[in-house]
Amino acid sequence: MQTKRLVVRKFCENDIQNLYALISDVDVMRYLEPPYSWEKTEEFIKQTALQETPLIYAVDDLAGNFIGYVIYHEYDKDSYEIGWVLHKYEWHKGYAQELTEAMIKGAMKKRKNLIIECVPEQTTTKGIALNNGFCFVGHIDHCDVYKLTLF
Repeated sequence: MQTKRLVVRKFCENDIQNLYALISDVDVMRYLEPPYSWEKTEEFIKQTALQETPLIYAVDDLAGNFIGYVIYHEYDKDSYEIGWVLHKYEWHKGYAQELTEAMIKGAMKKRKNLIIECVPEQTTTKGIALNNGFCFVGHIDHCDVYKLTLF
């Protein structure tokens, strides 16, 4: 998947240092989980990114610099879950919106609805969800759940 400014691709083993730099950052992980250790990053990349059908995909800018990852995987039989985790120096550039638009187009091709989960304090994520037509559908495991019904 490619957008105007970004390339979404499968992770490779060489991405571990970049992934660690991202998910060990306290600010980046503020609303997600405690920052990851190197060992936890190794486990995470193996379990979520290096699978035949990944749960997450690397995001690079057009110069090939790793800027974060997107969550894009089956949520239930009718829906995909989407999300994004970006380096803090990439925030406020419109990348999350750009990625969301691309994932909506991808879901339309697959004839799937979309889900975004976030903690209530994630106001930026909530805003992106609402601005793209997602509707609040409830709380699951301390997260607000937003759904975009496409089909």
